Amino acid sequence: MKSFLTSILLFGSLLSFAQTSETEQVKATINSFFDAMRNADSVVIRNSFASKVIFQSISAANEVKTQNPSGFITSVGKAAKGSLDERITFASINIDGNLAAVWTPYEFYLNGKFSHCGVNSFQLHKENGQWKIQYVIDTRRKEDCVK
Repeated sequence: MKSFLTSILLFGSLLSFAQTSETEQVKATINSFFDAMRNADSVVIRNSFASKVIFQSISAANEVKTQNPSGFITSVGKAAKGSLDERITFASINIDGNLAAVWTPYEFYLNGKFSHCGVNSFQLHKENGQWKIQYVIDTRRKEDCVK
């Protein structure tokens, strides 16, 4: 009986470690994306995306607007290093196999000045052992922001 309980505890610990490791990898992908924005590094941005990434925003008028990922990548690459600073917190991360859903409230600063806040909703897909951003939709507002 004692060895049975030890086996169950060991197996449970391994599953917990695997989930934590996946969670940390998902966080690392998203943190790398935002570090690349701050560093105006379009190569890292492009590498964090799945090949058919979708970008959308919900406007203040409640319109869903689709953005061109290539245009976003180009604009990040042309920005001055340090001018784009999106500060996030991880509110939730859910993983099932090769799918991760991540909710990150944020505050965005342009050239050191507060611009807007909102929430990002990321969907990531694990490709060839690496988490890639497949879909992003966000909200943007200037009111009711925690600064």
